[in-house]
Amino acid sequence: MRVKRYIVDTMPDAMSKIRSELGADAVILSTKELKVGGFMGLFGKKKIEVIAASESSDISAAKPKPQPVRTAATPIARAAVPDAYRKSSQMVASASSSSGTEPGQAGVQPAVTATAQASRGPLQESALQEHPVVKQEREAPLAQMPSRVPTSELNYTASAKGQPDLAREETAASRWDEALRQADLNQKSPSVASTVPKEADYMKLKEERLLEELREMKSWIGQLARHQNENRELPDPLPAIKSRLEIQELSPDLIEQWLDSAYRHWIDSGKSLAEEELDLFIRSEATSFLQERVGEGIRDDTRIVYIAGPTGVGKTTTIAKLAADQIFRGHKKVGFITADTYRISAIEQLRTYSSILNVPLEVVQSPGDVQRAMQRLSHCDLILMDTAGRNYLNEIHVAELHSMLATSEQSETYLVLSLTSKSQDMKKITEHFSRYGLDKVIFTKLDETESVGPMYNLINEYPLRVSYIANGQNVPDDLLSADRELLLDLILGAKGS
Repeated sequence: MRVKRYIVDTMPDAMSKIRSELGADAVILSTKELKVGGFMGLFGKKKIEVIAASESSDISAAKPKPQPVRTAATPIARAAVPDAYRKSSQMVASASSSSGTEPGQAGVQPAVTATAQASRGPLQESALQEHPVVKQEREAPLAQMPSRVPTSELNYTASAKGQPDLAREETAASRWDEALRQADLNQKSPSVASTVPKEADYMKLKEERLLEELREMKSWIGQLARHQNENRELPDPLPAIKSRLEIQELSPDLIEQWLDSAYRHWIDSGKSLAEEELDLFIRSEATSFLQERVGEGIRDDTRIVYIAGPTGVGKTTTIAKLAADQIFRGHKKVGFITADTYRISAIEQLRTYSSILNVPLEVVQSPGDVQRAMQRLSHCDLILMDTAGRNYLNEIHVAELHSMLATSEQSETYLVLSLTSKSQDMKKITEHFSRYGLDKVIFTKLDETESVGPMYNLINEYPLRVSYIANGQNVPDDLLSADRELLLDLILGAKGS
């Protein structure tokens, strides 16, 4: 017996391959859905795995000897026909009677001929009867199409002259297919219910692709607008403002958006606006941009704060600054949890800060450890958790980190990013984290760069609020609460300068 495995998109594709490669006597042993590609079992393409088998003997050897034409199908021993085949035969008989078939034609039903049975050995016949796949496929949902090649295609009903009656065989095959389609329709309700989670995954992927397409469309529109406005003459001080924004590495789309609004305002005024008025108008545009993108610090009702971010951005030092701020200004009792067991001396660094600030510290390595640590720190008003610094351009590391975060209504997740990073790297990291829930962002190393455009570019594309900006390594002094005036001065310069 030959056994072969197929991975196909649809069952008709599988049937075609099975017939061409294994012949008409092939039998499908099992079918199941699986996903190919994707990430950790998500977002993969749906495929169907089909395992089929056929006897190695020639099909012609299984043809019956010429027999007189019969008006009814030759009965087959009950033990020789699995339940799934018997049920399908009853369905074909029902289809024949409902279509008004003559009594002489009703005898053409899918059946295994006596010669074909004889060609199987006793061991193969027993295996066919006892194979557990038969019951499994009888109960298979709609997504798992008909589980066997129609038996009617394997039969050769002899005519009076000893030749196969091909017309009757084709008629029986068509009725067999119709009966199977009707059976699939009858099973539609349970199969649809069973695929709801997979449909949800598909819709989530579809939404992500739609958002990506919207971003691309927005970029194309911006490019078109810039191309159309290249030759216009900007009034002072707009050329100088444009040059400053380009030096700050602000995205061309944002630059064009602000300048275009100011230019139209200047045209609407009859080209009579002074330089100071245009400068104030640009600042008002930037202020409107920041309106919903600057957030307060840690909320008063927050119980747990998770600090996440890539390697080398200063997460541990930032946690120490936040703890000092909450202790001295907020008068809260703070506790530390660290899961950063990858970096050498990371635990000792936080232990030093905990000793200076008189803050309890718990070290964890698994989600269970996190729960136990939170119970031991239940007396604290606020818990700050330091996570491992990994390469979060790799989404697998992001998924590992997310398994450690027990998010709740009283928790906040902060993403820490360095202003010295490239804008595209920031976006990639944020894209991976945003799938698991982000609240706010902290930007560090302001003292090591003169461009803050990447910060604006990031909050322009993702719904994040800037809460803090770190401008040095001194604890607790070098931590600034973000506000609109501070961010405006960073991107446009101090007012009047």
